[in-house]
Amino acid sequence: MEAQCGGGGGGGGGGVAPNLEGQASNMQAGARMNAAAAAAAAAAVENAGAAAGGLHREPVYNWQATKSSLKERFAFLFNNELLSDVRFVVGKGRQAQRIPAHKFVLAAGSAVFDAMFNGGMATMSAEIELPDVEPAAFLSLLRFLYSDEVHIGPETVMTTLYTAKKYAVPALESHCVEFLTKHLRADNAFMLLTQARLFDEPQLATLCFDTIDKSTADAINAEGFTDIDLDTLCAVLERDTLGIRESRLFGAVVRWADAECYRQQLPLTSENKQKVLGKALTLIRFPLMTVEEFAAGPAQSGILFDREVVNLFLHFTVNPKPRVEYIDRPRCCLRGKECSISRFQQVESRWGYSGTSDRIRFNVNRRISIVGFGLYGSIHGPTDYQVNIQIIESDKNITLGQNETGFSCDGTATKFRVMFKEPLEILPNISYTACATLKGPDSHYGTKGLKKVTQESATGTKTTFFFFSSPGNNNGTSVEDGQIPEIIYYN
Repeated sequence: MEAQCGGGGGGGGGGVAPNLEGQASNMQAGARMNAAAAAAAAAAVENAGAAAGGLHREPVYNWQATKSSLKERFAFLFNNELLSDVRFVVGKGRQAQRIPAHKFVLAAGSAVFDAMFNGGMATMSAEIELPDVEPAAFLSLLRFLYSDEVHIGPETVMTTLYTAKKYAVPALESHCVEFLTKHLRADNAFMLLTQARLFDEPQLATLCFDTIDKSTADAINAEGFTDIDLDTLCAVLERDTLGIRESRLFGAVVRWADAECYRQQLPLTSENKQKVLGKALTLIRFPLMTVEEFAAGPAQSGILFDREVVNLFLHFTVNPKPRVEYIDRPRCCLRGKECSISRFQQVESRWGYSGTSDRIRFNVNRRISIVGFGLYGSIHGPTDYQVNIQIIESDKNITLGQNETGFSCDGTATKFRVMFKEPLEILPNISYTACATLKGPDSHYGTKGLKKVTQESATGTKTTFFFFSSPGNNNGTSVEDGQIPEIIYYN
């Protein structure tokens, strides 16, 4: 738009600019020769302005001569009574402002204004009320239409976006979305997501979702999370890419339910929380929790029916597992490349199992997400194993995650992948215990174990694991030999 204005100013080739320059020079000379007439003209313009709206202006005689481009001349007319033929009363009550404008400029920049002034149902009123528009946002819109200048800030960007969409000015919409994108952070992602969905801005909504996926814990701890509407909450809970433990997500959803009860002026009872959550409650993936997490949180919340609590406890503790109504699909929040480390240098035969867990302690030098283990299989040919894998934070004896599952092996010394239901966040320099409880025939096992294993990524990032023998009964697994030969993770 700015480029078009510039092109129009020089549109006649080499002859137009000199003519304009000569006309301006002649007008200035005439003004010097007839100062009295100039003063009288200026006074007449001022008086006309006072009669029209009581606005005081500096004398504007020959103002065109001081503006060297079409853009400058139009910018001069922005929010100016000079030559204006319409007024807008923008806002409500004492905050309302009267803003002058020029129908031609507005109609040239907006199809909505064009229809308003020139369509079949065109208004004939010289003053138009806009109670749903903020004065600052409307001025930002007009400034853009008059000069291509973008004046938006954190306080006005959302109202400007609303105004730009209302009057169909997509270029200003794009500037608003670009501004929001640059200022998008985990602590405002939910607020912006609500606005993006309200204003039908799919690009901004996608960026908000990506930010929430990457920093889920920070996003749900921000104040804006409890202010979102139910549909937005459900859209978030439906995602497979959230990077957070399901138990923490449940806690955040309960906080949202508390806030919604307050908004609806309902007492904070379990029944009312269940009522306001509605379909959102069915989107929480309770089967992804550990039995300890479920017992400490959802089971005691009162939000679930007793029958649901019992069924979920059975799901956690018995085989075959009863069917539950909740999603058990893992949330895979991983980015980057899958990596693995092997801690043994040699494989031997005959490692037995009697119901005791194989355990090995470890810590890592940097933050990672563990997704599973590689385990040795049978020395007797193709066989199926039942296995329960866990990772425990050693010092606190807290289970971060577990999965009771199975795997099939082919009788070779290969390592067979057994995965967790969801990625487990491992923090640097904290002691963890990897556990695997196998049921099946004797298997291969590793020897010549390493106390330290370093993996370097393609970008040069080094991830170092340090291994320690786990105290107590660990079925014989140690740093030197045993099971759990491989840890699978993402950087």
